[in-house]
Order: sequence, then structure tokens, then C-alpha cells
Amino acid sequence: MEVVVIKEIRVMYVVAENGPEGAKKAFDKLEKHLTTLKGRKFYGTFLNEEYMACVELEEQDSPSEKEVSTGIIPGGRYLKKKIENWMENLDKIGSTFGSMAATNAEDKSRPRIEFYRSMKELFLLLPIHDE
Repeated sequence: MEVVVIKEIRVMYVVAENGPEGAKKAFDKLEKHLTTLKGRKFYGTFLNEEYMACVELEEQDSPSEKEVSTGIIPGGRYLKKKIENWMENLDKIGSTFGSMAATNAEDKSRPRIEFYRSMKELFLLLPIHDE
């Protein structure tokens, strides 16, 4: 695990029904509004029992024309851990966040972030307090 500082990220998002269990449906709904998935940066955020499927906003996007909302993933300090072959290890996301939070002072005012770097690599980002 390492500590990283990220900048805020402007996103389009869909709120998942039933929290993280509804993530796949939320991502499917979000992806229908994109002309291509190639080169896009996808995130999942989780805060106060609400899960959001997100994609970084790009200039050509027209979120007002779509059934999606816009928002900002807050920047700041995060503890980062990689999960390889995430599609085969979806059941490890919650427990990995749990073990990260057990050993660090989580900043509960910001969301936990899943950054889907590729079809194989997932980075979990746990918000931690600034020093």
C-alpha cells in the first residue's frame, strides 16, 4: 500500500440501486451513454451507503442530454492498494477496504474510490486525513 494525492475528478455518474450490489447495472446504464469505452477512466465511489458508477468527464460529453448526473470526486490524500484480475476477485473489494480502514484513520467525509485502470487492474483508494 502507498499514500497518493489525487486531484479532484469531474465525472458523469449513475447512482446504483442497492449500493455496491447494483454496481454492474449502474455501470451498464452509464456505458450506454458513451460513444466509446476506449480511453475512458471509470470509477466507483462509495459514501454513506451510496454507490455511484462514474466516468471522467471529457470535452465531447453532453451530460445534460443524457440520463446521467455530473459531480466531482474529491481530491486529497488516499491510501492505494491494487487488486489484480479484479473481475475474478470482486468479493475481495469490501474486505480489502475493511483491512485498509482497520489500520488507517479513514476520512469519512470523502468517498472510497475504485479506479478501474484496465480490465485486469483495479486500484482501491481509501480517503485518509491530511497530515
